[in-house]
Amino acid sequence: MDETLALLTLVLAEGPLAPRRALLRSAGTARAALALGIAGWRAHGCTPAQCAALQGPDARSLATAQHWLQAPDHQLLACTDAALPPLLQDLPNPPLALFVAGDPSLAWRPSVAVVGSRSPTPGGRALAARFARCFAEAGLAVSSGLAAGIDAAAHTAALDAGGCTVAVIATGPDLAYPPGNARLQARIAAEGVVLSEYPPGMPARPGQFPARNRLVAGLALATVVVEAAQRSGALITARLAAEAGREVCAVPGSVLNPRAAGCHRLIRDGAALVERPEEVLELLAPALRQQLPDLQSRLAAPTEQAVSTALPAHWAGDRNYQTLWRALDHDPISMDSLITRCGLTAPEVSSMLLAMELAGIVVCVHGRYCRTP
Repeated sequence: MDETLALLTLVLAEGPLAPRRALLRSAGTARAALALGIAGWRAHGCTPAQCAALQGPDARSLATAQHWLQAPDHQLLACTDAALPPLLQDLPNPPLALFVAGDPSLAWRPSVAVVGSRSPTPGGRALAARFARCFAEAGLAVSSGLAAGIDAAAHTAALDAGGCTVAVIATGPDLAYPPGNARLQARIAAEGVVLSEYPPGMPARPGQFPARNRLVAGLALATVVVEAAQRSGALITARLAAEAGREVCAVPGSVLNPRAAGCHRLIRDGAALVERPEEVLELLAPALRQQLPDLQSRLAAPTEQAVSTALPAHWAGDRNYQTLWRALDHDPISMDSLITRCGLTAPEVSSMLLAMELAGIVVCVHGRYCRTP
């Protein structure tokens, strides 16, 4: 049995994740885990049903999963695989394995989760698109759960802005839920990345959505909630984000809008109140700058190799970015001096500098900024 087939066997043995994850990590490889036999499986906490599934996996399910994996840009990453994003590995309940459609390295990019109501108001949908577009233009990935409403609006806006988006779904990677998002899911797989911990052919089940939400929250440095009722899956994502030590932000709304009640509850419970996407970027700036060298190394896009003599096209028509770009020189300059030169506010300059750093056209040297040499 090869390693992929052995890993699929572990994935298809439905039930508690922890025993199978402990089994794989202890053995080192899926093949070695299966070779331990029933005694070894039971010693790691596998249930009788799981032991039976490990002994005799469903042939049809195995064939379906193997067929899906044969397509280009389809992969299966184990929790022991170095390609699995470290933010997911650090979760209290990380996935056993992930089915990946698209470029798995995109899941490593610093991201912000944008989540909310499945039936938003037109204003809420527009707000989600605005936030997602700004994050994408700043060089961040936009992650969400590919649900109807806010999720779909955020994914679409990120792609339309030429940015990266990561969709974590609650079905097998070959299915779309709701079915109306099938075309968007295919676009994300082609231009971004779709992740699922469920094998091909697995339909949507109620318990899989909260499990999916923990991965959405875990992948992102911050979760932004746009319109959520008091009983909403978005609030579950926000809670899981807080438990994972991530930032939680909520966009306030009208007290007459029941879809804003969940956001107001989050704010009362300590979430950051944000009205503009730049406020989220400012909140994340310290963590992003700390992660930048490792991320650039992982993504094979080190700042030192970036060469640019002009602003990227999507900023060339923005007067504020033009002003800041002209104020920057090849000699490092302080933030205060840049603010004085540009006549912009500190939050505006901070968020734009962060976006330029992520794009590789600006570097920060001991707290001072200059164009990339």
